[in-house]
Amino acid sequence: MGFRPNQQTQRNMEKTLVLLKPDACRRKLIGEIIARFERKGLEIAAMRMMFLTPEIAKRHYVEHVAKPFYPELEAYITSGPVVAMILQGPSAISAVRSLAGPTDGLLAPPGTIRGDYSMSYRMNLVHASDGPEAAEREIAIFFG
Repeated sequence: MGFRPNQQTQRNMEKTLVLLKPDACRRKLIGEIIARFERKGLEIAAMRMMFLTPEIAKRHYVEHVAKPFYPELEAYITSGPVVAMILQGPSAISAVRSLAGPTDGLLAPPGTIRGDYSMSYRMNLVHASDGPEAAEREIAIFFG
Protein backbone atom coordinates (compact mmCIF):
# COMPACT_ATOMS: atom_id res chain seq x y z
CA MET A 1 0.00 0.00 0.00
CA GLY A 2 1.48 3.36 -1.06
CA PHE A 3 1.66 6.64 0.81
CA ARG A 4 -1.72 8.32 1.06
CA PRO A 5 -1.40 12.02 1.87
CA ASN A 6 -3.98 13.74 4.02
CA GLN A 7 -5.11 17.29 3.33
CA GLN A 8 -2.30 18.81 5.42
CA THR A 9 0.52 16.89 3.75
CA GLN A 10 -0.98 17.34 0.29
CA ARG A 11 -0.27 21.07 0.54
CA ASN A 12 3.43 20.31 1.13
CA MET A 13 3.78 17.63 -1.56
CA GLU A 14 6.92 18.17 -3.61
CA LYS A 15 9.05 16.45 -6.19
CA THR A 16 12.82 16.63 -6.18
CA LEU A 17 15.71 15.25 -8.17
CA VAL A 18 18.27 12.99 -6.55
CA LEU A 19 21.37 11.67 -8.28
CA LEU A 20 23.29 8.76 -6.84
CA LYS A 21 26.72 9.74 -8.13
CA PRO A 22 29.40 7.49 -9.61
CA ASP A 23 31.04 6.86 -6.22
CA ALA A 24 27.74 5.56 -4.79
CA CYS A 25 27.42 3.21 -7.77
CA ARG A 26 31.07 2.08 -7.61
CA ARG A 27 30.82 1.38 -3.88
CA LYS A 28 27.55 -0.56 -4.29
CA LEU A 29 25.60 1.76 -2.00
CA ILE A 30 22.62 2.26 -4.33
CA GLY A 31 20.26 -0.03 -2.42
CA GLU A 32 21.30 1.31 0.99
CA ILE A 33 20.79 4.93 -0.06
CA ILE A 34 17.44 4.27 -1.76
CA ALA A 35 16.29 2.34 1.33
CA ARG A 36 16.98 5.39 3.52
CA PHE A 37 14.79 7.58 1.32
CA GLU A 38 12.02 4.98 1.28
CA ARG A 39 12.16 4.41 5.04
CA LYS A 40 11.69 8.16 5.47
CA GLY A 41 8.43 7.85 3.55
CA LEU A 42 9.52 9.30 0.22
CA GLU A 43 8.19 7.66 -2.92
CA ILE A 44 10.15 7.00 -6.10
CA ALA A 45 8.18 8.59 -8.93
CA ALA A 46 10.80 7.80 -11.60
CA MET A 47 14.25 6.22 -11.69
CA ARG A 48 16.87 5.44 -14.31
CA MET A 49 20.51 4.51 -14.44
CA MET A 50 22.54 6.40 -17.00
CA PHE A 51 25.93 7.77 -17.93
CA LEU A 52 26.10 11.56 -17.99
CA THR A 53 27.57 13.09 -21.11
CA PRO A 54 29.63 16.28 -20.82
CA GLU A 55 26.64 18.11 -22.36
CA ILE A 56 24.23 16.88 -19.68
CA ALA A 57 26.80 17.65 -16.98
CA LYS A 58 27.10 21.23 -18.26
CA ARG A 59 23.31 21.67 -18.25
CA HIS A 60 23.03 20.21 -14.76
CA TYR A 61 25.93 22.18 -13.26
CA VAL A 62 25.32 25.34 -15.32
CA GLU A 63 26.12 27.61 -12.35
CA HIS A 64 29.59 26.04 -12.02
CA VAL A 65 30.74 25.78 -15.65
CA ALA A 66 32.88 28.94 -15.55
CA LYS A 67 34.48 28.10 -12.19
CA PRO A 68 38.04 26.77 -12.00
CA PHE A 69 36.99 23.47 -10.40
CA TYR A 70 34.44 22.62 -13.10
CA PRO A 71 36.67 20.41 -15.31
CA GLU A 72 37.38 18.15 -12.31
CA LEU A 73 33.66 18.09 -11.40
CA GLU A 74 32.71 17.15 -14.96
CA ALA A 75 35.37 14.43 -15.10
CA TYR A 76 34.02 12.95 -11.85
CA ILE A 77 30.30 13.06 -12.68
CA THR A 78 30.90 11.52 -16.13
CA SER A 79 33.30 8.84 -14.79
CA GLY A 80 30.66 6.16 -14.23
CA PRO A 81 26.94 5.53 -14.06
CA VAL A 82 24.56 7.61 -11.97
CA VAL A 83 21.09 6.72 -10.76
CA ALA A 84 18.71 9.61 -11.38
CA MET A 85 15.49 9.61 -9.35
CA ILE A 86 12.47 11.78 -8.86
CA LEU A 87 11.45 11.46 -5.23
CA GLN A 88 8.13 12.80 -4.04
CA GLY A 89 6.43 13.32 -0.74
CA PRO A 90 5.63 15.96 1.86
CA SER A 91 8.42 18.57 1.91
CA ALA A 92 10.52 16.19 -0.22
CA ILE A 93 13.23 18.75 -0.98
CA SER A 94 14.09 19.48 2.65
CA ALA A 95 13.60 15.83 3.65
CA VAL A 96 16.09 14.63 1.02
CA ARG A 97 18.63 17.33 1.85
CA SER A 98 18.37 16.51 5.55
CA LEU A 99 18.95 12.80 4.87
CA ALA A 100 21.89 13.57 2.56
CA GLY A 101 23.62 15.86 5.06
CA PRO A 102 26.06 18.71 4.39
CA THR A 103 28.10 18.60 1.16
CA ASP A 104 31.40 17.79 2.88
CA GLY A 105 31.33 14.20 4.06
CA LEU A 106 33.95 14.94 6.73
CA LEU A 107 31.68 17.56 8.27
CA ALA A 108 28.38 15.72 7.79
CA PRO A 109 26.97 14.30 11.02
CA PRO A 110 26.62 10.57 11.60
CA GLY A 111 23.19 9.34 10.61
CA THR A 112 23.20 11.25 7.33
CA ILE A 113 24.13 9.53 4.07
CA ARG A 114 27.26 11.62 3.62
CA GLY A 115 28.14 11.45 7.31
CA ASP A 116 27.96 7.67 7.30
CA TYR A 117 29.55 6.93 3.92
CA SER A 118 31.61 9.87 2.61
CA MET A 119 34.94 11.40 3.54
CA SER A 120 35.05 13.85 0.64
CA TYR A 121 33.67 17.20 -0.44
CA ARG A 122 33.44 16.29 -4.13
CA MET A 123 32.83 12.53 -3.98
CA ASN A 124 29.86 12.86 -1.69
CA LEU A 125 27.58 10.13 -3.08
CA VAL A 126 24.40 12.11 -3.76
CA HIS A 127 23.12 15.25 -5.42
CA ALA A 128 19.88 16.73 -4.07
CA SER A 129 18.03 19.70 -5.58
CA ASP A 130 18.34 22.75 -3.34
CA GLY A 131 14.92 24.29 -3.94
CA PRO A 132 11.69 24.08 -5.94
CA GLU A 133 13.04 25.98 -8.98
CA ALA A 134 16.21 23.86 -9.10
CA ALA A 135 14.16 20.68 -8.71
CA GLU A 136 11.92 21.61 -11.64
CA ARG A 137 14.89 22.55 -13.86
CA GLU A 138 16.88 19.44 -12.94
CA ILE A 139 13.93 17.03 -13.33
CA ALA A 140 13.46 18.40 -16.86
CA ILE A 141 17.13 17.69 -17.68
CA PHE A 142 17.00 14.07 -16.57
CA PHE A 143 13.38 13.10 -17.26
CA GLY A 144 12.19 15.47 -20.01
